[in-house]
Amino acid sequence: MRGANQSSVSEFLLLGLSRQPQQQQLLFVLFLSMYLATVLGNLLILLAVGLDSRLHIPMYFFLSHLSFVDICFVSTTVPKMLANHILGTQTVSFSGCLTQMYFLFELADMDNFLLAVMAYDRFVAVCHPLHYSTKMTPQLCGLLVVGSWVIANLNALLHTLLMAQLSFCADNAIPHYFCDVTPLLKLSCSDTYLNEMMILTEGSLIMITPFICILASYVHITCAVLRVPSTKGRWKAFSTCGSHLAVVSLFYGTIIAVYFNPLSSHSSEKDTAATVMYTVVTPMLNPFIYSLRNRDLKAALRKMMGRKTCS
Repeated sequence: MRGANQSSVSEFLLLGLSRQPQQQQLLFVLFLSMYLATVLGNLLILLAVGLDSRLHIPMYFFLSHLSFVDICFVSTTVPKMLANHILGTQTVSFSGCLTQMYFLFELADMDNFLLAVMAYDRFVAVCHPLHYSTKMTPQLCGLLVVGSWVIANLNALLHTLLMAQLSFCADNAIPHYFCDVTPLLKLSCSDTYLNEMMILTEGSLIMITPFICILASYVHITCAVLRVPSTKGRWKAFSTCGSHLAVVSLFYGTIIAVYFNPLSSHSSEKDTAATVMYTVVTPMLNPFIYSLRNRDLKAALRKMMGRKTCS
């Protein structure tokens, strides 16, 4: 009976961010611009790190993976929304909806893990500079990234399989521009208690543990920086940490607001605004905050651009 109920809904309708034609045009231009900026900014980072041998160190190794994940992350949602606007359609198949949800979970987890790994890398560099090369070995860096991918895939697979077991009987309109887990749970005519509990428990553990590691790393970094005698040096370090923590707060704050509250307390408007922040805005800001303020990376970008101009 459950399989019959589920098969009765073969596709969902993505209602998007607005139903007003003028607002839709504006949102199309805005999201297209942000998408191109995100892809271009992160692609430049990947090229700069790959082409400049001076950047072949753990800090930029993790940064290049973050850029790759951000390109994939924003490409999971925005191109589908842009294509729907151009083609004048709002439909997405049931399997396509679950596939999109799977990659959203996986890539959000990878962003989460990489932020924690980058914070640990900075902790070792600032607090144990003499042992940095022996601690942050290529083997450890590779293991941290591979382990993050494995855990992210398993977590995404768990929530996707749980969602696939639910029944969707009649209403198939999603008040969103992509298949997010919260509006899907609201549409289900099955008991979603297990799904909600897994998000609030296992999902919370996956997200909160790296966040605690980030905070612990920066507490130690702050203590180390406060011992620096130069006021200019302390201010420079705090400025960099403040930018990092601002994006971390934005990323975690919006995710916690969307996913780690009871389903009854959610509203489509607040959820949509929060998800736009972490799925589109944060990946666009990452190249500027983590990279373009970095002197070595800016030098590598100038060198790369100069090489292309000469060629």
